[in-house]
Amino acid sequence: MTPIPGAAPSVLVVQHEDGTGPGLVGDRLRRTGLHLDVVHPWRGDPLPDSPRGHAGLVVLGGAADCEDVTAVPWLPRVRELIRAAVAEEIPLLAICLGGQILAHTLGGAVAPRPQGPEIGVVPLRRLPAADADPVLGAVPEGAPAAQWHWDEVVRLPPEAVPLLTGDDCPIQAFRVGSAAWGVQFHPEVLADSLAGWALTDGAEARSAGADPEAAVASVRAAEPELRTVWEAMADAWGALVRARTPTAS
Repeated sequence: MTPIPGAAPSVLVVQHEDGTGPGLVGDRLRRTGLHLDVVHPWRGDPLPDSPRGHAGLVVLGGAADCEDVTAVPWLPRVRELIRAAVAEEIPLLAICLGGQILAHTLGGAVAPRPQGPEIGVVPLRRLPAADADPVLGAVPEGAPAAQWHWDEVVRLPPEAVPLLTGDDCPIQAFRVGSAAWGVQFHPEVLADSLAGWALTDGAEARSAGADPEAAVASVRAAEPELRTVWEAMADAWGALVRARTPTAS
């Protein structure tokens, strides 16, 4: 990447559908001096051929299956961006569907949850490799995480390092290589966003035995701690992006 003198490092953000923007994480990255280049392929925005020219890549969540190229015809291009970012060690943060695409693209496996969706606030548990991780190392034991997913990663890619787990969903966060992170939860989401999802997907959640209203309430009650934990994570990822961005000569 050739930086423009005086310009903020730019992060490419892939948003898959309306109502699933970068949220809390995006706000924090902007406040720490990064520019977000948010692309909306669902409404016709073209995806670039490569992540080159950007200092980082964020792939957000969505309702689609990570293999459904009919519903998400831009998936092959997203996979290409992910492969290139991992190979070139461009910092990558892949959230929920994004994390599933990351795992599947690199040889892992994703499947529907037989016990139904995981929604609302769920406590996370640290795994040993989290101690030395530059992005998730400061996430405390039992940290709350907002969840809203019907599928989950059931097998990590070769050489992926698991970082966080949960009682009902074992693979909650992982790292591939030195600069790619996938998370199953939604660090970018607070209660108002989840309430919007409850309006659109609530009937499906209730039919699967979940309680979307309780899920929204749990996120609203946990918002102060959610902000503290996941703003710190966004700061750490943003610091890594800036540290790996060449300075203009």
